[in-house]
Amino acid sequence: MNINLSNNNQHIHFIGIGGISMSGLAEILNYEGFTITGSDIKESGITDSLRAQGIKVSIGQKAENIENGTDLVVYTAAVKHDNPEMLAAEAKGITVIERATLLGAIMDRYKNSIAVSGTHGKTTTTSMISEIIMAAKLDPTITVGGILQSINGNIRLGSSDYFIAEACEYFDSFLHFKPYVGVILTVDADHLDYFKNLENIRHSFHKFAGNIADNGTLVINTAVDNYKELTDGIKAKVVTYSSTDSNADVSATNLTVTEKGAYHFDIVRNGKPECHVALKVPGKHNVDNALAAFAAAKAFDVDNSAIVAGLESYTGTDRRFQYKGKFNGVTVIDDYAHHPTEIKATLAAAKNIEKNKLWCIFQPHTYSRTYNLINEFSTAFENADKIIVADIYAAREKDTGLINSKQLAEHIRANGKDAEYVGDFEAIKDYVRKNCSEGDLLITMGAGDVYLIGEALVED
Repeated sequence: MNINLSNNNQHIHFIGIGGISMSGLAEILNYEGFTITGSDIKESGITDSLRAQGIKVSIGQKAENIENGTDLVVYTAAVKHDNPEMLAAEAKGITVIERATLLGAIMDRYKNSIAVSGTHGKTTTTSMISEIIMAAKLDPTITVGGILQSINGNIRLGSSDYFIAEACEYFDSFLHFKPYVGVILTVDADHLDYFKNLENIRHSFHKFAGNIADNGTLVINTAVDNYKELTDGIKAKVVTYSSTDSNADVSATNLTVTEKGAYHFDIVRNGKPECHVALKVPGKHNVDNALAAFAAAKAFDVDNSAIVAGLESYTGTDRRFQYKGKFNGVTVIDDYAHHPTEIKATLAAAKNIEKNKLWCIFQPHTYSRTYNLINEFSTAFENADKIIVADIYAAREKDTGLINSKQLAEHIRANGKDAEYVGDFEAIKDYVRKNCSEGDLLITMGAGDVYLIGEALVED
């Protein structure tokens, strides 16, 4: 569906405006002069902030919230079709669209748009690119899937033609985007409740690549299996990157690692050294993320000085190897990793940090992912000394009885690791208080609410 936002004399209503992504889009359009209203099921700091910006927010979703004169209604995937505001909008003949469609329409308003896709690394790489474009004083508008510390949120409102967005593949949301620069970081089996198999995922990423402007640029990791299949037939310029493949257009040499697990390295482009970067965030996977950010910035001829300044100023986003504090001499880190590839990368980063034992409290995210990737999960914890498995975070799903966390712990043990199912958060806290020792490193890991364990331990 084509949505025209060229005229800002429109009234747009958001169902679920209190969500972090919906509120960000509402802020952008309000800033650009649109009339914005919205509703949510409860008050929050976000709804307070939106009201402070002059946006009318109603609590409770009712048909009367759809005012006469409303031009467009936006909803999230969590909103059911029988929602009273959805029904009222349809009864009034108002166009109703999903959030991703609106984000694509907003992106169309910007000449220099960047969309960062991939099954892993999107938030970090989007943030790195954002830091670079800000360091270059290009005043971008930014929407990212996590809290970026330097902008104190997930949204930045800029005044230029630069727009940087995280592009999620779930439900094919990213196919609504037609960026000038598109980035493909990784393509792994995930969200199989929607995609069913890896072949369908790859097909969607190929379509995403084909949506990039003909005169634009696709930045792609050569580590993506048979990446040339994904670039076949596209008109955009293709720029490859890799931290291990010296034949890629952008690569890294002279890698060293600090005692905190962060990498220093030289960036090479087309066989010639460009600059030296000293990252502050740990993990070899972040070398790849930095190379992708470099390549995206070079599509706009950003100076190396701004690229280095941006990459070296990046200190992370919330829930990405985030330091939470200490208890009894134990260092607590929280990380969003919820796919086997992400788990391996995070634990590999932790391996390089000085410590005694490495503990991982893992909360699986969704039954379908745990069931479909059980074999991959069972071998993903090789760098942890002790693994505690919490109950599965259901998110949008219901328990069908096919899989549980006790089974996952058994699979991990079968691969030679010290894994134990504990399940309940209170029991987990008691267990680690009794068994963690001074000098240990503990990581709470998962896309659910497992971070609450670490926070409670640190606050005690």
